[in-house]
Amino acid sequence: MKLKLISLIGIFIVILSCKKTEENNPIEVDETENTSQELTESDIAKLDFVDFGLDEKTERAIENWQEYYQLQDVVNNVKKGDLIFFSNNEEAIKTLLTDLKKNIPAPVNTPATLARLQVLDTKVLKLESLYNLSTTSKKELNATVKEFLVAVSNLNFQMNKKLEKDSRNIQKPQ
Repeated sequence: MKLKLISLIGIFIVILSCKKTEENNPIEVDETENTSQELTESDIAKLDFVDFGLDEKTERAIENWQEYYQLQDVVNNVKKGDLIFFSNNEEAIKTLLTDLKKNIPAPVNTPATLARLQVLDTKVLKLESLYNLSTTSKKELNATVKEFLVAVSNLNFQMNKKLEKDSRNIQKPQ
């Protein structure tokens, strides 16, 4: 008798819980409809990361590296919230990234710098692909922009570190 009562209560609970699920489904709102992909300068200014600039020594060492300065123009536009460079511009992006690696100046041409360039390459391609997707949320795009800016900052830091290390003149005892 108790087993029948427990079974009956269990079936009753299952039926009631199924009914509640059906009632809740139409109420849910799709969040992707309400998201805007537009980033503003203030959104990007709120990003928390360390932005390393170039030292004077590094600027002198790379003054003829035109591709780096093209990248800096892109970075400055991104910081202003202008991501139009990434909008269906795949050929120009690939050309910039290839030339950036190919024409790296000798004073900063090290495996560590090349590794930072490879990371930057990955982040640029990720940003380009997410920017061109219509389903990308503002939060995802903001996080990807931060990753891109951090990659550029790390490249700057690595070049500064390399030239700082080279400028140290430590005499070894004989």
